Parts: sequence; structure tokens; C-alpha cells
Amino acid sequence: MSLFNLNNKNALITGSSKGIGKSIALNYAKLGAKVIISSRNLDACEKTANEINKEVGKHLAFPIAANISHEDQLDYLVTKTREMLGQIDILICNAATNTHMGSMLDMPIEAFDKVMNNNIRSNQILSNLVIPEMVERNDGAIIIISSIAALRGTSILGAYNISKAADVMIVKNIAAEFGKNNIRANSIAPGLIKTDFAKDLWNNPDILKTVLKTTPMRRIGSPEEIAGVAVLLGSKAGEYINGQTIVVDGGTTAV
Repeated sequence: MSLFNLNNKNALITGSSKGIGKSIALNYAKLGAKVIISSRNLDACEKTANEINKEVGKHLAFPIAANISHEDQLDYLVTKTREMLGQIDILICNAATNTHMGSMLDMPIEAFDKVMNNNIRSNQILSNLVIPEMVERNDGAIIIISSIAALRGTSILGAYNISKAADVMIVKNIAAEFGKNNIRANSIAPGLIKTDFAKDLWNNPDILKTVLKTTPMRRIGSPEEIAGVAVLLGSKAGEYINGQTIVVDGGTTAV
């Protein structure tokens, strides 16, 4: 059996109707996992689930709409996932928010609070909701999509960087407390990836030029290149990786 086999695994993936989350869901389904497609918009979730099911030739993707900003909807998302799939083997927190580009001095505190709520608090709540069943089974994997923004300062994405650095620590804490229960928690730190979420960055000629100049591979990444690492961390191949942050940035942070 392949080390990357995901047969009989159930994965809950937030922010999975497009971009990185969609690519992770598709590649998980290709390897046999049942996946929950979740975002705020039900139509988008249904469209993505149908596309994945058509491509893999099996009914493995299921849509559930939920807004990560609201705790009651996070609880609903987990409850509904269990109703549809049974247990949750893998939680992937991909959904995130960036409400401000520019100086922190110009950022309204309400915008700051929204970033912290969506990018940190929601991930902690979702983790807390699934960890008890993972402890009971003595098995489970949690993956949070962080960013290389967690690793260094910036003059234009301050709150986002703070939130992504906190996500790195969430998985370390989970690993430290629940590693004894065979629960693996890791984060992935992408560089600039060609998604709608990051469009304001890669669609800006000056920013793109700077990124390409400082990236040894001289290109930005694709969602599939993040999905591959998520497959590693969710499968048998990554069973001894715990509390880590895997950087996927074409070498940007290496120079």
C-alpha cells in the first residue's frame, strides 16, 4: 500500500471551494479520502464538490457552507461533518482573512480583530472540537495553512503576519499536549501562490517583481504545490512529523 494512500480517511477542509483548499480537497479525493468542501457560499461549495466528484468518478466530496467568523457555525460545521461522514480523521484549516494592506497605523482596530478572529480563534475552536474524538481513537491529523508571513516582518501585512505566526504556535502546542495520543499537528507556510486570495500581491507588478527577484526559482507557486505537502502530512508518509512548519516558497526565505 502506498505511503500516500488516503482510503477510508475523512477530511474536513475549510476554505475549500477554491484556491489552495480546493486543490487539497481534489488531491485528497484522488487518493481515496472523503472530503468536506466548506466556505461561506453554498453554491460555490456545491459547484466544487460536483467538479471533484466528476473528476474522481466517485461521490467523495460533500458541501457544507459555514462562516468561520461565527463560533456557532464552526460547531455546526463539525456536527454536520460527523453526520455526513462519521469521524473526522483530518482537519485542515485553510480559510483565512486579510482585511488590510498598508501601515498598521492606518488599520482600524475592528479590521485587526477580524483577522485575529478568523485566522487564529477559528482554527483553535475547530481544533478543540475535533481533538477529543482523535484522543479517543488515538489517531488524527490537524493541518493549518500558515504562510511565510509568519516568519518575518512586513510593512504592509502586519496583522496577517501576526495571525499566521500564531497559527505556527497553535500546532506546536497541540503536538506538545496531544502527541502522546498519536495526534499530529503541523502547519504549511506557503510563499506567494497564484490564488484569488493573494491576487492583490501577484497582480501588483512592483510586488511581483520584488518576489520574483528574491525567489531562487524565479516564479510564484501553484495551489497543487501546497496540496502535495498536505497529502504528505495527512497520510502514513507523514506519521512522524509533528509540531512542524513546512515552508513551500521556492526558496524565498532561504536567501
